[in-house]
Amino acid sequence: MADFIVGDIQGCYSGLRRLLDKVKFDPQCDKLWGVGDLIARGPDSLKTLSFLYDLGVAFDTVLGNHDLHFLAIYAGLKTPKRNDNLSPLLRSDRVDELAHWLRTKPLALRLNKHSLISHAGLYPKWSFKKAVKLSEEVSTVLRSEQWLDFLSQMYGNQPDRWDPALQGIERLRFITNAFTRMRYIKDADRLEFETKTAPTKNNTSIVPWFNVPNVKMKPKRQVIFGHWATLMGQTESTQYIALDTGYVWGNAMTLLNLQSGKKTQVQNKGS
Repeated sequence: MADFIVGDIQGCYSGLRRLLDKVKFDPQCDKLWGVGDLIARGPDSLKTLSFLYDLGVAFDTVLGNHDLHFLAIYAGLKTPKRNDNLSPLLRSDRVDELAHWLRTKPLALRLNKHSLISHAGLYPKWSFKKAVKLSEEVSTVLRSEQWLDFLSQMYGNQPDRWDPALQGIERLRFITNAFTRMRYIKDADRLEFETKTAPTKNNTSIVPWFNVPNVKMKPKRQVIFGHWATLMGQTESTQYIALDTGYVWGNAMTLLNLQSGKKTQVQNKGS
């Protein structure tokens, strides 16, 4: 029995299946976890989401920004762009079932005492316990009758700094952005949304979130995340494990065996 965590799938069904075959994934005894962005840019969002849904208890996931964006499109709150690549999914007779299933998924999951997954990572002011609690605040709304109101107001870059006194949609928006859009931090604690490139030593005005000291991050703990394809899995840290290695952009899809720490990859063959 093994727990496998897969990086951003982005609707790349064939890559996912090749990767699972490579590790001989068995849904009868193994479990697969997703770091979010299950769908969108790739060619087969419908096949991907249907397959993951049909795995039942053998699969669980956190939500990524593309998954939330799909829900907003599904709800008629946003118009899809061509590169969203969601038309077959939106036209499917399973779309209601799959969309409402996604609504039940959190922004952060604690897999065990030492491991936490979220799409973008862990905001440096938060502990594991705080992260799960804040994730549940968003999940409670997303699962409720107020989910449409939340999705209609979740877009935006403000507030960009955490304040425990935040309330209402501003609080929910910051939590959502921290878990699904974060890459860099500026001024010690503010989210910076413009830069998507890999870190360089030339830019000292912004810092990768995982390089900002987190006094609440205990030794031996690990944050497993996706979202940041240009990192290509490199954080230079054993505590912060990046799994988005840009398969949809022509690179690799990465799977982590949580028990052994071994990573397995498949390369994009143009499908």
